[in-house]
Amino acid sequence: MFADRTLTRHEASSFGIFALNDNELEVDLPTLLELLYLRRGLAQAGGKLPLFDLDGQAVAPAIVRRCLDRGWAEPWFNNPLKPDWLVCKLTEAGRQLATTG
Repeated sequence: MFADRTLTRHEASSFGIFALNDNELEVDLPTLLELLYLRRGLAQAGGKLPLFDLDGQAVAPAIVRRCLDRGWAEPWFNNPLKPDWLVCKLTEAGRQLATTG
């Protein structure tokens, strides 16, 4: 995917994210799949994030983990029937990113 560097930096600054170089910029921005995952939480009560994608497949654990690590999502509660499932919800930072991204 080709992108205009000026445009990319402008969009990043609209998230309140500022980087000193292009390497830092890539780390702070969500991937398209992460952004789509976060946006699905906007329409759910309490910002609950989905366990499954729109095709009924489990959301990739790497997407969930990265959103947790970046502070865009937080664990909500443990599911006693499926303890390996991460039930998460949006944080305020995740909500802002999902609405402005």
